[in-house]
Amino acid sequence: MPSTTTTLKLPDKLKARIARLARQTGQSPHSLMLQALEREISREERMRDFVREAMASDAAVEAGGAVYRAEDVHAWMERLAKGEKPPRPAPWRG
Repeated sequence: MPSTTTTLKLPDKLKARIARLARQTGQSPHSLMLQALEREISREERMRDFVREAMASDAAVEAGGAVYRAEDVHAWMERLAKGEKPPRPAPWRG
């Protein structure tokens, strides 16, 4: 993967913590920072996707989409977790 150089100004205390952790884990500070950035960006992307999906689901419900009773969904999921192949629960509304 091609890469470019980006400069970050780190507070001294954070830089020291990164260096200490890098020594303790046998990694370079560079590798440690890349991993941390990748984790945080992935987390933020997943959170944005989650919120976008939740908002779309809310809009679908408001528009009259299918709604299921929580206890029906939980029972269905428990049967799935046991390896069964139960039919999907019937919508409560929609």
